[in-house]
Order: sequence, then structure tokens, then C-alpha cells
Amino acid sequence: MNLDRHKSFLIGNYALPPIEIVRGKGACLWDSTGKEYLDFTSGIAVTNLGHSHPEWVKRLQEQAEQLVHCSNLFSIPEQVRLAERLVHKIGAGKVLFCNSGAEANEAMLKLSRLHGNSLDPKRSKILVAQNGFHGRTLGALSATESIKYRQGFEPLLPGFVFCRLNDLSDFEKAVDDQTAAVLVESIQGEGGLHVSTDEFLLGLQDLCNRHELLFLMDEVQAGIARTGEFLGYQKSGAQPDAIAMAKGLGGGFPIGAIWVSDQHASLFTPGSHGTTFGGSPLACSAAHAVLDVIENENLIQQAQQMGNLLGDGLRNLATEFPASILEIRGRGLMLGVQLAFDPAGLISKLREKGLLTVGAAGQTLRILPPLTIKEEQVVKALEILDSCLKETAP
Repeated sequence: MNLDRHKSFLIGNYALPPIEIVRGKGACLWDSTGKEYLDFTSGIAVTNLGHSHPEWVKRLQEQAEQLVHCSNLFSIPEQVRLAERLVHKIGAGKVLFCNSGAEANEAMLKLSRLHGNSLDPKRSKILVAQNGFHGRTLGALSATESIKYRQGFEPLLPGFVFCRLNDLSDFEKAVDDQTAAVLVESIQGEGGLHVSTDEFLLGLQDLCNRHELLFLMDEVQAGIARTGEFLGYQKSGAQPDAIAMAKGLGGGFPIGAIWVSDQHASLFTPGSHGTTFGGSPLACSAAHAVLDVIENENLIQQAQQMGNLLGDGLRNLATEFPASILEIRGRGLMLGVQLAFDPAGLISKLREKGLLTVGAAGQTLRILPPLTIKEEQVVKALEILDSCLKETAP
């Protein structure tokens, strides 16, 4: 890997990479030296089918030969059918397609403005959870409390009020006559794998109903079968008014979407929002392949089973290393190990031994294997983590 060329031609908004990835298959990646790694990052919860799944590759090749892009000036059959499939999985409503999670959250923020203005022009405030993360565009960044992401970009959009996750009374106290919406994640990804409780989500739904607020759910990282449900909030039985999706929806090809309930879908009218690339034939074909494989290979059940195996193994390590591991959080194959120390050194050691992981807030090691992960690969990853903890334990 030539770091000098990397530094010469790429803007330095990312840390310098430790390795150069050139190939992937299933749950494995290979770098430019030929070294193999178990990939427990999944491109940050994107490659839910693993790398180069044959059905996914076949569908993209077929669609690329037929039609890649034509814009939303025209009806796109793959887009219409994908919207229909998502509605059947979520509930009565309509879908708007975009290209990323940040764009999906931006669309929901615009939806909340339309909703607030339809009631009273003063209603523009949005209540969001502390420690959450909703993207790096200015609107989505304004909904993200962490100084780490906000620093240098102020002044951001006004009107966001930060409340404690799982503290319904804190959200209730923050509601006033200017509040338009509530926005939370079912499981905070970047924020450290903190899980919204069922009672909290049901309580937020009731709060929003009582005060005519939009209940907005960010499922960008927790969605698309990763938690052992199609979308993470569905375990609670709550029903949001709008939901943001992206990451795993395309299996590696960029696509985002928002689902909006029938009651509020008409807030967007012709010209009120748009995107050049959103919902292209190629992107929608990638998403269809993802949904087909999830259904045909029972990946929701697989995420539950492998998540239980992995979670039990992590809890055993927490018992073995009580001074190093403070807590195990998450659900399904979206798990976090809160450490007593900065995880950077451990992540480096894991990489040296062939296991790729990613950090999160609060000294958390994030574990995000593909949903197609095999039992022997989970066991191998736990063995590597055990070995590295022995070397880094206080």
C-alpha cells in the first residue's frame, strides 16, 4: 500500500488506513498482500449478505445490461415493486427513495417541517436522543449531539432538543407548542449500541399521538434484518409515522429510503423534494436481491441464532475479563462490547490476528458480522478476541 499516494490525492477527512482491501467473499476480506480477514464490520452494517453473494452479483449484472439509470421523470418498475415490498413488511404507507442514510434522515426532517407548518408555522422543534447519530449533512448533523461530529460546523440548524434515551419523562417535559416531531434510533449504532426499550418506544408513540407530533425512526444501521427483526423497532410493537432506511438495504450498492404512513405521505407534493439518483433501476435491483436472499435463506432467523451464539460468547468473555469488559449491549448481529479502555489498541491487535472490527462511542467495540455468518466463523472470532484480550487486559 502506497500511503504517500493516498495522502497526495485523497482529502484527509479519514484517518490513514492501516490496510488496503482488494477482494471479498462471504464473511472474508483480503488485503493487497494476500492476508485474509474475518470481516466483522460488514462495511459498517452494509454488506448484510456478506461480500459478492452470487445472487446479488447476478441481479446487478442482469440489470446493468438492461437499464442502469433513467431518473424519476419516469416510472421505474423495479422501484415501484420495491416500494410495494417495503410497505408489505412495514405497514400501510408510501416510500420515497434516496441514496444514503443521511439523505433519508434529511427527508424525514423535511417531512417534520411540512407537518409542523401544516399545524402552526412555529412548530419546527424536533426532540432527539442524546448520544444518537443521524448523519453528517448539516440537517442530520444538527440532530446529532456529539461534539466530535459537530465541531467546526457551527452554527448548525436550530430547533433540536436533546433528551435522555429511554427516559420518557425527559422527552415529555421537552414538548412545547413549538415541537413538531421526535426522532430516535431503535439501537444507537455510532453512539455505542444502546438499545431503545420496548416500553420507551411505545411510550414515545403515545406521546406523539397525544401532541400531534411525528414519530420518526432512524433504522439506517439497525434495519434490514440485522437485529433479528426486519427493522429493529418492530420488536416493540410500536408504529412510527416515518422510518429511515439505508446501509444494508442495498447490500453494498448505495440506496436509502423513507417509509411514511398513509396519514402523512401526502405532505410531500410534486416539487417538494427530489433526488437525481434515488431509486434507480440498478439500486432497486440490488435491494430486491437483498430482500430475496433474506427471505430465501431465512436470514432474520439466522441473525437471531448467530446473534445468540455470539452474544453468549461475548458475555462469557465479560466474565473472564471483568476488568476489561464492562457491558455487552445490542441485539441480533448488532452487538457492542463496552471496554474499560480505549478500543483502538484492541482493534489493531484483532486486525493483526485476522479479525476486523470497528469502534463506537463510549469506548465500545462494535461487532457487525454479515447475516450469513457461519457458526465456525463466530467461534473463530471469539477465539481471536479472547487471545487479544489476554494481551491487552489491564
